[in-house]
Amino acid sequence: MFNSLSDRLTATFKNLRGKGRLTEADVDATVREIRRALLDADVAVPVVREFTGRVRERALGAEVSAALNPSQQIVKIVNEELVEILGGETRRIRLAKNGPTIIMLAGLQGAGKTTLAGKLSKWLKGQGHSPILVACDLQRPNAVNQLQVVGQRANVPVFAPHPGATSSELDQPAGDPVAVARAGVEEARQKLHDVVIVDTAGRLGVDAEMMEQARQIRRAIVPNEVLFVIDAMIGQDAVNTAHAFDEGVNFTGIVLSKLDGDARGGAALSVASVTGKPVMFASTGEGVDDFELFHPDRMASRILDMGDVLTLIEQAEKSWDKDEAARMAKKFADQEEFTLDDFLAQMQQIRNMGSMKKMLMMMPGAQNIRQQLEQFDEREIDRVEAIVRSMTPHERVAPKIINGSRRARIARGSGVHVSEVNGLLERFAQAQKMMKKMAQGGMPGMPGMPGMPGAGGGARKNAKNAPKKKAKSGNPAKAAQERKEAEARRANAAKALPTGAAFGQQSGDFDPSQLNLPKGFDKFLGK
Repeated sequence: MFNSLSDRLTATFKNLRGKGRLTEADVDATVREIRRALLDADVAVPVVREFTGRVRERALGAEVSAALNPSQQIVKIVNEELVEILGGETRRIRLAKNGPTIIMLAGLQGAGKTTLAGKLSKWLKGQGHSPILVACDLQRPNAVNQLQVVGQRANVPVFAPHPGATSSELDQPAGDPVAVARAGVEEARQKLHDVVIVDTAGRLGVDAEMMEQARQIRRAIVPNEVLFVIDAMIGQDAVNTAHAFDEGVNFTGIVLSKLDGDARGGAALSVASVTGKPVMFASTGEGVDDFELFHPDRMASRILDMGDVLTLIEQAEKSWDKDEAARMAKKFADQEEFTLDDFLAQMQQIRNMGSMKKMLMMMPGAQNIRQQLEQFDEREIDRVEAIVRSMTPHERVAPKIINGSRRARIARGSGVHVSEVNGLLERFAQAQKMMKKMAQGGMPGMPGMPGMPGAGGGARKNAKNAPKKKAKSGNPAKAAQERKEAEARRANAAKALPTGAAFGQQSGDFDPSQLNLPKGFDKFLGK
């Protein structure tokens, strides 16, 4: 999502780099490109007009003209305006002071309400709540059964007293959803569930019957939150649909589903601005865990290819095994050997964080390597794990004993070629060396750390190859002669240098011709 928009905006800002001053023509050209990028992303025309107007007004103001780096200031303005258009600040669920918090889901059929109900319940359960799902979509065939399956995956109970419609009952009444909603809230009170999520019926289009049913459910249960679920790939029609639901049920927040799709994503930028209601959650995949709180500032950073490191850190903290991290930290502190068992444990920790592609796309500058990331095979981690698990316990601890016959056996056991086993062992040897350097207090490849020229072990290593300094003679007369010779050499070296201000002499003695500068450059220097 937002890939094309991000590419267009990044290319636009590249044209501004290196300019010490921005003219009005530069600003107009930049705003024009931003307008085209937003329209191509299916953002509503009134939103684009208002957004680019504010960007141009601020870009021509004092905050840019007085800035040391005007191009970065333009990026800052666009980032702030994107945050504003996405809702301004993170909006969380308003919990009820007494009784269960009631959340009603509304939206078109196919927007993903039922699946999202399960994701929201799993997320709330992770936040320490005790949610229950209520099946009020009694018209779509097998909608109740789908909610029960989703609830089972999320390990959340489902209240479904009516089986709902089946394919043979499409034209027949299928129960009273308003009565089911009331009974579901009462069930939550009796079973001490603190959150009730009510899944309502949708339609292929907005119609009066659907809205009336949604209004009746709203009046019957008086929800604390009414979340409008909208498909992020819906395009320009998102604004009309959002207006209709806002008038019908007066929703309090927006949930974007299918945000991991390849559509242009203009709905996400349009709905919040047009309705004035905040985007609260986003569904980012097909799994029950692919669900996250929507942060406008972080989403704006993703769009501008500045990354989303905070979300990455939160995912790591949530999934990282603290006991395993403590064990590895102790191992580093004791400078123990990094083994293939440790390597396998680290791979499993990374796997628990989720999709590698999604994590890497959260890094700053990821759009520049998006094509390589899209070609990345998630199954590579499975192959690496299969290779390591095909080794004996002794081979994992002492990989140097793995000779040709052992490598062939490991390749057969893991179902890969011997070359892949060789490649893994080579990469592991490099990782082992890096870990050893880190345990000693340095990082290879970093200036000023042990193992690099300039400090620590690297400085000592280079000292071996450096020419040895001549020892001073013990004879006083000979030592005095050596001092005179050294002073003479320094004096001759000083005469050979051009005498300018940069060399500690007066600038009046400097002759540009001594530096062999390009023709006419001496006039630039005032000569």
